[in-house]
Amino acid sequence: MLDAGRRSQPVSQLRVCAVDPGLTRCGIAVVDIAANRRAQLVDVTVVGSPGTDPIGERLSVIDTTMDSWLDKYQPDHLAIERMFAQNNTPTIIGTAQASGVAIAAGARRNVPTALLTPSEVKAAVTGSGSADKKQVTSMVMRILGIHTAPKPADAADAIAIAIAHAWRGGLFGRGLDTGKLTSRSAASKFSSARPETNLTPAQKLWLAAERRAR
Repeated sequence: MLDAGRRSQPVSQLRVCAVDPGLTRCGIAVVDIAANRRAQLVDVTVVGSPGTDPIGERLSVIDTTMDSWLDKYQPDHLAIERMFAQNNTPTIIGTAQASGVAIAAGARRNVPTALLTPSEVKAAVTGSGSADKKQVTSMVMRILGIHTAPKPADAADAIAIAIAHAWRGGLFGRGLDTGKLTSRSAASKFSSARPETNLTPAQKLWLAAERRAR
């Protein structure tokens, strides 16, 4: 882990705070992403509350944590997973409420915020938009160069969101269109900058996924 607090960060590196929203389990991760797409985990946690607690108290837990983490780690960008559902089930409603709290916390600090779909996140870190949680966790470990899987699964998901946001959003150069709170597809920023033989396995997978999507 890196030292917390406001830091003097080079332009070649950006810090992303990512949220895997949920009332019972809300994953929050902070990852530093270099211009060459190397990623370093700063911190990760999972917070939440029992379903028996009043909704206001449940949202307050997430709000307080977001305030603390945004102040502590001073991220350059905030990325949140966006959920899709045909039916307004209690789970989806709770996820949307948790997302709103995280978005508001970022807005209070003018942190550029984007929403990414689960398939975008999976495609970014594994090369497949239909990858399962085990595959996502495995690739997160390889990207970060760690040997122990982040626990619980929501922690790995939050890390994956941060990585996907940086890789897909083209943070180094064109930036993001944050007006609609959605990430946009951008041309690969590493395909022309580095020989493909020097790419990490995860970067090669993402480059291949970009080419298939064109």
